[in-house]
Amino acid sequence: MTFKEQILQGIPSVLPNPKPYEVEINHAPKRKEILSDEEKKLALKNALRYFKPEHHAELLPEFKAELETYGRIYMYRLRPDYKMYARPISEYPGKSEQAKAIMLMIQNNLDYAVAQHPHELITYGGNGAVFQNWAQYLLTMKYLAEMTDEQTLAMYSGHPMGLFPSHKEAPRVVVTNGMVIPNYSKPDDWEKMNALGVSQYGQMTAGSYMYIGPQGIVHGTTITVLNGFRKIKKSPKGGLFVTSGLGGMSGAQPKAGNIAGCVTVCAEVNPKITHIRHSQGWINEIIENIDELVPRVKKALENNEIVSIAYLGNVVDVWERFDQENLHIDLGSDQTSLHNPWAGGYYPIGYTFEESNDLMANNPDKFKEEVQKTLRRHADAINKHTAKGTYFFDYGNAFLLEASRAGADVFAENHIDFKYNSYVQDIMGPMCFDYGFGPFRWVCASGNPEDLAKTDKIACDVLEEMMKNSPEEIQQQMADNIQWIKGAQENKLVVGSQARILYADAEGRIKIAEAFNQAIARGEIDYIILGRDHHDVSGTDSPYRETSNIYDGSRFTADMAIQNVIGDSFRGATWVSIHNGGGVGWGEVINGGFGMVLDGTKEASRRLQSMLFWDVNNGISRRSWARNEGAIFAIKRAMETQPLLKVTIPNIVEDGLLDF
Repeated sequence: MTFKEQILQGIPSVLPNPKPYEVEINHAPKRKEILSDEEKKLALKNALRYFKPEHHAELLPEFKAELETYGRIYMYRLRPDYKMYARPISEYPGKSEQAKAIMLMIQNNLDYAVAQHPHELITYGGNGAVFQNWAQYLLTMKYLAEMTDEQTLAMYSGHPMGLFPSHKEAPRVVVTNGMVIPNYSKPDDWEKMNALGVSQYGQMTAGSYMYIGPQGIVHGTTITVLNGFRKIKKSPKGGLFVTSGLGGMSGAQPKAGNIAGCVTVCAEVNPKITHIRHSQGWINEIIENIDELVPRVKKALENNEIVSIAYLGNVVDVWERFDQENLHIDLGSDQTSLHNPWAGGYYPIGYTFEESNDLMANNPDKFKEEVQKTLRRHADAINKHTAKGTYFFDYGNAFLLEASRAGADVFAENHIDFKYNSYVQDIMGPMCFDYGFGPFRWVCASGNPEDLAKTDKIACDVLEEMMKNSPEEIQQQMADNIQWIKGAQENKLVVGSQARILYADAEGRIKIAEAFNQAIARGEIDYIILGRDHHDVSGTDSPYRETSNIYDGSRFTADMAIQNVIGDSFRGATWVSIHNGGGVGWGEVINGGFGMVLDGTKEASRRLQSMLFWDVNNGISRRSWARNEGAIFAIKRAMETQPLLKVTIPNIVEDGLLDF
């Protein structure tokens, strides 16, 4: 069968042969056993409903074995034989070009070079899933291949509920992930619902089909590192940045450190992902012995090298040993998946990677105890360094939150706030999000690197023209972005699809997108798929990350994210998504995203102008209402450019008036 025929087949009527478990693939860890015997039967019934009754007897023992062995039913047998990657849009079957673009993005999320656990349909973050099982993938691709521009596909946590009549202006796909009742949104609730096959953790851009590999966060991390050094008034050259995690999102850290121009040490316990990042060029060196790491770092600092070093081991060893050696760390952070601490997001010290995985699956209580013990040691070591002048920031991965729950010394003197701010509080919030700057991204549907090079030039030209008349308040942001896009090709950031990320405000996003659309109309480039990270100005309500610099008491509300995805859906998005979970944990955040296909038409131009304006200014208005100075400036400026925009501006209470 051809690729197109396999897509149109969906779930095959004749079952394929079982597939061997490929040990060389980076697999998800076994999930803890959480279902009762009756719930296990329910999980099996739920899985078998995708198949005709005549297949149930054959599949039942296989699915039962998967549930017992891995804690989930992935339906490995149905994994396609064709290579998984983002093909040019012309190679997909279908009646809707918009639907073909979504198929392209789904396959990119599951590309072996992109996905963290491709056979378990997990893109990044340890549990950020595109689908729960392979039957859902096959059925979704079939629906997309059949849909017209008069239909919308409803996606319920990886399950394609079906095609529903709609209209051309409606989104082609609406995605929800993990939308559970609030009182049932604890980590174990996710474990149970996911094991039952009724809900999933879509992370941010995993379950919304908009992940573009580590590049998606390299730019934001580069800005964070650059501004971190600016904050301590030191040049990155000759500076040391210490962190951990080389997975889907965290893998961007060493590359960002190189672009910023410092020495980066990034610890990782997983040998496979460490060597993958090295082979991809995202890290320069791998060191497995702490005794070799110390002199290597000292030499790099003495010589003002720009180098990234992966330490294959536990980051606590690094913090503690560097303290003993009195090796000064300028910037420190952590980007392990602590939103997922009990299922592979963070590993305890004193155990090998394999021993930890065994403990996690077979003695979860002991594993949790060891993780919390490690978190206390981790925090103690960081505290010793910050006492010597290290600037440590929480990277929004729930490090401080989980450390506090473990009883670590991470609280400020008031015993309410953390002693270290998140990077959004200190850097990204006041410097970027409040002014409307966030991770705008695009994918070339042709898969042609020449198209990507052309779009880079178009974006750079637009930004340079804009900067001539930009107000002083955003000159630094504009300069950083122009520098980034000029070096994008040189830094070889593409993994998977021909994609690019660029921090831009609403004006920049609209002008860049319009320039792309005109280039498509002239036949200079093929279709472009627009999107953004959920980690943006408006997309995410997350009290310890994206909205951590909201101080009016509303940071635990989620009106902004919900309004955002609803507003995008009727202003022209090709698909929209809303998730529970994100990068900080199930029950800790609500986040939304979109995708938009540009085809060179006037209709696309109208949609991009309307949707991109709302997508950013929704968040600026909320940040302005919270009395954030930069956001007040930005929303007033937006109202000057768009007479139909009328936003309530807060009245500021004089200092001292409330002193009673």
